Amino acid sequence: MPLTNVVITKAKPSDQGKNIKLADGGGLYLLITPKGARYWRLKYRFAGKEKLLALGVFPEISLKDARARRDAARRLLDEGIDPSEKRRSDRVAARVAAESSFKAIALEWHQARAAEWAPRHAASVLRTLEIYLFPDLGTRPIAEIEPMALLDVLRKVERAGKLDTAKRLRERAEAIFRLAVATGRARHNPAAELTDALKVKISKPRPALRLDELPAFLVALRDNRSLTPHTRALFLVVITCFTRIGETVRAEWDHVDLQNGIWTIPAQNRKIKTTLKHITPPHVVPLPAQVLDALLQLQAHPQAGSYVFPNHHKPRSHMSEATLLKALERMGYGGKNTEHGNVVTHGFRATASTILNEAGFNPDAVERQLSHREPNQVRAAYNRAAYLEERRRMLQCWADYLDMLTAEARVLPLITETNDSRSPYGA
Repeated sequence: MPLTNVVITKAKPSDQGKNIKLADGGGLYLLITPKGARYWRLKYRFAGKEKLLALGVFPEISLKDARARRDAARRLLDEGIDPSEKRRSDRVAARVAAESSFKAIALEWHQARAAEWAPRHAASVLRTLEIYLFPDLGTRPIAEIEPMALLDVLRKVERAGKLDTAKRLRERAEAIFRLAVATGRARHNPAAELTDALKVKISKPRPALRLDELPAFLVALRDNRSLTPHTRALFLVVITCFTRIGETVRAEWDHVDLQNGIWTIPAQNRKIKTTLKHITPPHVVPLPAQVLDALLQLQAHPQAGSYVFPNHHKPRSHMSEATLLKALERMGYGGKNTEHGNVVTHGFRATASTILNEAGFNPDAVERQLSHREPNQVRAAYNRAAYLEERRRMLQCWADYLDMLTAEARVLPLITETNDSRSPYGA
């Protein structure tokens, strides 16, 4: 006699410690354990052997649902398919699909690459994947993603006006699909076919001071009495050594050899990384006398800590990268107040590079000082060794030249050579 909900509800566990089976028909029954748990089971025969299939737990699976699952299993038996084996193969397929999903392979790719990246950059890359790609593509088997599916996702980013983000997402997707192809989990790379499918942002050079604007700026900087000693020193370092602002504010006293005039920017602080972590180089910066004097004064400052440029509101942190931008804005060189033109901290690198190259300094030495990536590792190692003293002389000459422009408040020629190979502006 078929089961009813009333019968199931009234059924009690055995007080003799035995399982109770309530049959419904077609091999379906409800198993009640001595502890009161209730399980749906289907007894059937396949290839001459009696087998058992679990169909769920009551009451999560109702009587109606259990019968539907029984009928589905019976249809498989009619087709010569073992329901237990079918379930097992479906679970394997689901696990393989999950392991071969776009998200799974993207995370695998990110984990491998993150070992080569600075932590901030690795976190930023993962965040863009989570925000823009995973919601639409994350659970999909990577082998089934076609170019149009990826393009639809990228176009949404593009329509939001984020052209650079869309471009980087396509590049990262191409790397993820390349890994999938290399490991046999995809047969083609749809991202590679979309190279010319996205809008190209017309890039503008970052605002930078021209030579004819530099003296007035340096005078304004010298006469600015609102700058703290640390902010003034930070300006001096980024203008004189034309290092990146992020690398500069993260400088620690342990990185600076004041006796030998050397500042070593460790790999984890650098923007540029090589593809092999164990040869990711530090960037060695020779320090001109003016910078050394400023750093010695900071070191004696009562608030000096592990960071050369500490955050006075957060003792264990470094100064914000935005500190100089805010100072520039107050001086009328940036933000909403652009009385003297818009200038950004990265622009100091362009200013120095332009003037030094035009003055005839060795372009390789300038590039080395800018810490631009050298793809040839042998050449990169040579450049680091060969150009250190040349860069030291170049930076001292540049520092003295900036002092001269400040003192004279007008443009004067930059002299690169003297008979005794010293800076022509030194005392």
